[in-house]
Amino acid sequence: MNSDIIKKGIQRTPHRALLKALGLTDEEIEKPIIGIANSWNELVPGHFHLDRIAEAVKAGVRIAGGTPLEFNTIAICDGIAMGHEGMKSPLVSREIIADSIEVMTKAYSFDGMIFICSCDKIIPGMVMGALRVNIPSIFVTGGPMLCGIWKNKRLSLDSAFESIGEYLSGKISEKELKYIEEYTCPTVGSCAGMYTANTMACIIEAMGLTLPYCATIPAIDARRLRLAKRSGMKIMELIEKNIKPRDIVNEWSIRNAIAIDVSLGGSTNTILHLMAIAHEANIKLDLSLFDEI
Repeated sequence: MNSDIIKKGIQRTPHRALLKALGLTDEEIEKPIIGIANSWNELVPGHFHLDRIAEAVKAGVRIAGGTPLEFNTIAICDGIAMGHEGMKSPLVSREIIADSIEVMTKAYSFDGMIFICSCDKIIPGMVMGALRVNIPSIFVTGGPMLCGIWKNKRLSLDSAFESIGEYLSGKISEKELKYIEEYTCPTVGSCAGMYTANTMACIIEAMGLTLPYCATIPAIDARRLRLAKRSGMKIMELIEKNIKPRDIVNEWSIRNAIAIDVSLGGSTNTILHLMAIAHEANIKLDLSLFDEI
């Protein structure tokens, strides 16, 4: 096991002592240690519920005979960062996320990794980090937000943006504008629509980095918790078979991801992210391939 380097032998007595300070038993330390990278925070609707998903993931790991240890990384909501100085930060955060995954995984010599993520720059950042360290890994995305309903009309985040123009042009009142604000985002989850977050979730499912249906189960649906548990169980199989991200992310799976992106009418931001993902996987990806597909 990778983790033997931090827990086996007389020379690792101090290391085991530190692990026991976390409350771990000898039995837990002896099992495969699974890193759980979670971008949960209280600032992003797509991440607000990831703590519950993490608990389900860890339960699945324990069911299958592993020891899960969770750590966190950052996440920025492009929608909240939009329209001011903060918009300079999201793309930079993708690299920071990838770097944080790399340093944590190498420092702790995990046997496998589970990545819990959602939203625009976080999913590609974690995929980039996973490809760098290249140990058995699986992804669990947070799932989409439900759409809002107002006057028998479905609302998504673009409704809130459009309502500003409608108000300024006199098409709706300030009271109606407030209603749209209240009903546009009724639940947690990635913004309802084929924006970058949901597109990236679909793309990594198409690549084979998640279990089936991971991209489309709503964030608040109990099926997502069950899928999270099964993902936690699945990582143990990936470790046993030594299946790594670079075995999954190859030229064919990237072509498949682009085909899915095009067929869904997904976000054009995925071009930027797929180019970076391909680079981390040492795969040559030309812009011409997008036109070809």
